[in-house]
Amino acid sequence: MDLADRTQVAAVVDHDARVLARRVAHCRAWQIGALLDWALEQARLAGFSSVTVACEATGHRWRVVEKLTAERGLALVCVQSVLVWRAREREDLTWDKSDPKDAMIIARLATQLHCYEPERSDETWSRLRHLGARRSRLIEESVACGHQLRELLECVWPAALETAKHPLESVTWCAAMTVVLGKAAGGDLSPVRRMGPDRFLAAVRRELVSWGGQRICLRIVRALFAALGDVVGLVRHRYGAFERAGFVADDWRATRAGLAEVEARMVGVLDELELTGLVTSIPGLSAVGAAAVLAESGDPARFTSARALVKHAGLCPRDNSSGSHRGRGRLSGRGRPGLRVAAWRAGWGAQHANPVLAARYAHLTRREHNRLNRGQARAACAATLLRWIHGVAVRRVPWDADIAAGNRPAARGGGIAAAA
Repeated sequence: MDLADRTQVAAVVDHDARVLARRVAHCRAWQIGALLDWALEQARLAGFSSVTVACEATGHRWRVVEKLTAERGLALVCVQSVLVWRAREREDLTWDKSDPKDAMIIARLATQLHCYEPERSDETWSRLRHLGARRSRLIEESVACGHQLRELLECVWPAALETAKHPLESVTWCAAMTVVLGKAAGGDLSPVRRMGPDRFLAAVRRELVSWGGQRICLRIVRALFAALGDVVGLVRHRYGAFERAGFVADDWRATRAGLAEVEARMVGVLDELELTGLVTSIPGLSAVGAAAVLAESGDPARFTSARALVKHAGLCPRDNSSGSHRGRGRLSGRGRPGLRVAAWRAGWGAQHANPVLAARYAHLTRREHNRLNRGQARAACAATLLRWIHGVAVRRVPWDADIAAGNRPAARGGGIAAAA
């Protein structure tokens, strides 16, 4: 089936991709039940007992097809969009595209077993996946707001960025900038200077709570107040730039608050799955980091092995050899990019706090034979972390440092496999 908004195209084929029947239905995706019944009837007339439904897993329409096929006891497989695109080009060396052609291409790929069984998640795992998607979007918005605020200040008030080593990472600096942008009407900083150091400090303390801070850094507040007299920058642009920066700061604060709420909900879902204590038994891995990984991977039990999960993330090595030639191996880069990013971020923090992971990183970057650079070693550590998460989540046992380091074999039915 080729799914669209209002037009659904179905082709019933046998195991050799010979067409038994075709049909075009002008309906929504959730109204194709009659089309599935028609396909099943055509297959039975041709001597088959049932059908397997194949489609592209694009958007959310395939989820509706999954529900309708499950109600009828039919099997469902999905075909990757990139395979359909490449097969379309191989068809006649052009990029001709139409719904009937795409339906036949999907059918041929399915008969050649270039397909996969989609994940059938329950309500809890589905909620975690949606929360993970929301968190990824909020992180992108938060980073964008921070970069935009820096660019605006570099243009009209560069001295403010010199008051802290990492200003955008300091809640004190963010709270102080909120006070400045709120008082500096028309780009004039004199109203803020007239507040005096004490009143300015009190205003920053009140604003600190809305940014999620608890302790204030007096050095940053004093340095920012002293920078109010700096006139370096495009002063004529200060009115518009400060006004725009104020909007950006408000958006950034709201995004950070929304991100904290989403992360709290993700940890709550992890508690419902009874996985919080297991994944946080891995030193250096926070509950939020583990929830982000599991939101992208889904239930780890659906993978036959930990290596399958690593391949799903695209963190497995790609061989490059032929005969006596031994080329340079790289990461496959296939699979789910969001899972790869989540594993990389979680592995970055765990690499410093986890002694086993730190030792593995040191070994990979210092060994004499096949030494890896820092980026390659971090990718290998991220893959190792995925194997550990698969082990503790599937076997329902806490993390064991000796087993993870390979010093002691895992007992049958318990422990986690050594991450080689």
